Amino acid sequence: MSRYIGKRFLAIIPMVLFATLITFILIHLSPVDPAEAYFSAAHIKPTEELMSQKRHELGLDKPLPVQYLQTLANIARLDFGTSYLTGKSVWQEVTLRLPATLQLALCSIVLTVVVSVVLGYLSAVYQNSWIDYFSRALSYFGASIPQFWLGYLLVLLFSVRLDLLPVDGMGTWRHLVLPALTLSFALIAIYTRLLRASILEQLQESYVLYARTRGIREKIILLKHVMKIAFSPVMTGLGMNLGKLLTGTIIAEQVFSWPGLGRYFVEAIFNRDIPVIQCYVFLAACLFLICNLLVDMVQMLMDPRISLKGRTVR
Repeated sequence: MSRYIGKRFLAIIPMVLFATLITFILIHLSPVDPAEAYFSAAHIKPTEELMSQKRHELGLDKPLPVQYLQTLANIARLDFGTSYLTGKSVWQEVTLRLPATLQLALCSIVLTVVVSVVLGYLSAVYQNSWIDYFSRALSYFGASIPQFWLGYLLVLLFSVRLDLLPVDGMGTWRHLVLPALTLSFALIAIYTRLLRASILEQLQESYVLYARTRGIREKIILLKHVMKIAFSPVMTGLGMNLGKLLTGTIIAEQVFSWPGLGRYFVEAIFNRDIPVIQCYVFLAACLFLICNLLVDMVQMLMDPRISLKGRTVR
């Protein structure tokens, strides 16, 4: 297992390099000059002399391979430069906003897992009952409604009409409810149906029949054997969406004015703040790859047969 984890960690390096290369190419293919973007964000009308000076300061007058190698050297030191808009270190501003995004993302994941497991389990065990019809209807609704529209509906209902929860900002648990529900609603819809289908599939397997003939109680069969295997595809999906939540809470953060990375990234795009965009892409790539690796490790612990895949078992 340690050898497999080591290989996966080494595989992260070329993937991150590829992400930085694509970002670097897209920035230089853009018609917007980074020096011009700097003065635009600072609301300064530049002269030719100022443009030339800023291009030299940013290293834009060097050949592209040299610029890319310099970018990699800066990334290795976690030096993404200073924001065009605020004039502060990009990495420091990112680390200030990252805890808010982590808090929102982890709360959304916990809510997704708890609700999906309960609804998926009950929907499969009590197939064609009212709880099954309710969970299926909720799944269809959650998969079809746009996230930003759901956020505004929740604000209208719980903040404007009922005056139960705050509209924006962060501080107490009450500020977390609406953005976390907005983020997790679509995931709950997906994983409830996925878990339901997986449980129903496992119930048709021969090992369930053998367990029943041995007189093992149905609840033990479901919780100890069926759920352990049925949860595996849900874990795979969560690994893919955990990285997405950690870096992709843009809509919820905009709707609820949550001071996290997503909102910071949107402001950087509108202001053409290139150092912030580079840092965000690098961080997103790392988080996606690390989250997928962690989920694979958890799955290997849950099902040791995964670690034997591709080997010759004697």
